Amino acid sequence: MPIDWFTVVAQALNFLVLVWLMKRFLYQPVLDAIAAREKGIREERADADAVKVQAGKDREEFQRKNEAFDRDRAELWTKATDEAKAERQKLVDAARMDADALATKRREALAAQSETLNRELGRLAQKEVFAVARKALADLANADLEEQMVLIFATRLRTMEGPAKQAFAFALRSAAQPALVQSSFDLAQAGRDKICLALNETFSAAIPVRFETSPSLVSGVEISSDGQKMTWNISEYLGDLEKDVQDLLQVKTA
Repeated sequence: MPIDWFTVVAQALNFLVLVWLMKRFLYQPVLDAIAAREKGIREERADADAVKVQAGKDREEFQRKNEAFDRDRAELWTKATDEAKAERQKLVDAARMDADALATKRREALAAQSETLNRELGRLAQKEVFAVARKALADLANADLEEQMVLIFATRLRTMEGPAKQAFAFALRSAAQPALVQSSFDLAQAGRDKICLALNETFSAAIPVRFETSPSLVSGVEISSDGQKMTWNISEYLGDLEKDVQDLLQVKTA
């Protein structure tokens, strides 16, 4: 069977035209669409990778900031706790100091009150002791004791010297009245004679004397003339002793 080359060529030409048409209007748009899709996919994937990377960076940044926030919060909490403890300790110390100062003031006040009370009690006891001593001596005074007082008084007259003796001698010479001798009760004549003798011997002159009793004197004798006075009695002795005791108490409580 003979080959119809015209038909073969026509068919081949039709095939080539069909292929070109399909490529031009079918395959190429499909290929372009596929290429565009692949490009879009690649771009989307690249964008997704970029977003993923950025998300990772953001997550890391967030985590870093969160950790920094936790550290700052812990530091602030620690600082606030330490400051609160320090302030509390400061308040406790201040309260303790105030309490100690108040306790010290109270102790000082109690000590001062105790010292004052002891001093007053000492003075009262001293006053009562000397008052009882005066009363007891006054109650015990008798003629024998009075005679001893006369002897002591006469001895003191004879032992006068210096400015005191000179002043008393001048007073006796210039006095318009006789010298006054007082005692707690009437002196016996023997006692009066002893005093007059002591006066005359001491001042080398006849001294006029008058005698009186003075209940205020506690077992003692006193002579006075023109403002000058010399006395010896237990009351005066007790007064000197009382003054010495007061001075001693003041030194001890100073």
